[in-house]
Amino acid sequence: MKTTTEDVHHGYDPREATIESIQRDLFSGKATCRQIVTSFVARIQALDSQVKAIVALNPKALDVADTLDAALATGKHRGSLFGVPVILKDNFDEVNMSTTGGSRALADLRPGEDAATVKALKDAGAIILGKANLHEMALEGLTVSSFGGQTVNPYDHSRTPGGSSGGSGVAVATSFCVFSTGTDTMNSLRSPASANGLFSIRPSWGLVSTVGLLPNAYTQDVAGPIARCMSDLAAALTVMASAGPDAKGVDYGKDLTIGSLKGLRLGLVETLMDRQGADETAPVNAAISMIVAHLRQLGSEVISVNEQVYDTLKIATDCDTQQYEYRRELNTYLKKPTHTGTFPSTFEELYSHDDIIVIPTRRDLIRKANTSSTGDAEYQVVKSNIKNLKHHLEATFDNPRLDALIYPEQSNLVVKIGSPSQRGRNGILAAVTGWPVVALPIGFSPSTEEAPLGVPIGMELLGKPGSEQQLLQIAYQIEQQIPSRKQPRFGSEFVKSRQLAEMPNVGSRSTSDVRGAYPVGSCLK
Repeated sequence: MKTTTEDVHHGYDPREATIESIQRDLFSGKATCRQIVTSFVARIQALDSQVKAIVALNPKALDVADTLDAALATGKHRGSLFGVPVILKDNFDEVNMSTTGGSRALADLRPGEDAATVKALKDAGAIILGKANLHEMALEGLTVSSFGGQTVNPYDHSRTPGGSSGGSGVAVATSFCVFSTGTDTMNSLRSPASANGLFSIRPSWGLVSTVGLLPNAYTQDVAGPIARCMSDLAAALTVMASAGPDAKGVDYGKDLTIGSLKGLRLGLVETLMDRQGADETAPVNAAISMIVAHLRQLGSEVISVNEQVYDTLKIATDCDTQQYEYRRELNTYLKKPTHTGTFPSTFEELYSHDDIIVIPTRRDLIRKANTSSTGDAEYQVVKSNIKNLKHHLEATFDNPRLDALIYPEQSNLVVKIGSPSQRGRNGILAAVTGWPVVALPIGFSPSTEEAPLGVPIGMELLGKPGSEQQLLQIAYQIEQQIPSRKQPRFGSEFVKSRQLAEMPNVGSRSTSDVRGAYPVGSCLK
């Protein structure tokens, strides 16, 4: 995609733009789709060298913008997301860009058709701006990959942005787009939302189609949006769910109203908190205590839940299905007949490739996945464990009656760059049960030289299957009555306009910042 200095001169301020503000300016004639697209691209070009969130720009984005402008001029515009710039996690198929999964080995994988959710977004009038970095093959939460390098947290450049959808989170926090897409197998939508002061939703399993997405585990994979505000999150979910296998045409934004939190019964899962008081956990505990105090002041009843079954490490050990499902799912995707290009066509070939990066804690998973399958007796034990965990959750909600569970998405601050894993995350509870959960910002750690605003802290709000509307409404009321989001700050270099250069569509990241910290090469040799 090429832009010109004229495009920049007639730019549009993309900072903190929403669906409502974009469409208000489009429909009133204050802006065109071309101006909006070029202004977002200008911001990407100015800032991304320091946060490294974007791995590709859509070469057709300006053509789409011009087509939409023509429709607007003739009064034929349509779609709830008309003119809204969106960034895709780079494991969503989109016909104009490669689907790399963050792997240099898949840099030439060209999908022949859009993912179901991507088609739905386009049909609703969204403009796909480009693709965001992710943790390699979405298998961890640090957002480092051989294709995209290390993505940086915009609030603290010494820290990771969460993950695996970390590039998607940074793209939204930094106003590279209005909202982004992500996937979630363990924590991967909610972790970057928490780490970047954003909202996200992991919907009930099966609500949103995963057709056309690089897979990890059939039992746990879901897709969803990441946004700066609840109204945008609900609008994005509405469109993405319209492509689901059992789409019911629900408008998730229709019932978002400022109401009362009085009478809500929320279970605070104490076992998902670290009460040791260390430097990295104390700010999280303080933020949770503050939000609980606010909720009680506003009339909600917050009840402690201390059941030992809600132990993140034990759940991950007993219930994670990835090692049994990953190889089968990935092989099916790689052999998809509509893909073109030169790339590994099997799990074994991919993980024997010399351009693969797998951090130490994931190497064990890859090796297990190479020898495990859904035919193993252990897999049936895991499925049984998940069933038992669901029964425990149902009992927790029913006695006493609860509207939702709350707990920190991560019991400590998001980890520093160079850490071996994204420790302390609690997303596994929703991931293996398939229950819906909204992630929302609840505060920041104290200011430091590295993090002038502090490091964002997020909370999960988990409900029963199919309770998306209720969870979104609760989160919306919290957003309105207990606001916590802050826009990240950047140095003067970021606010200076400059002439744009064309951004490569693939291979735009150097791995020089990756190879020194993590092993690169075959995982199976």
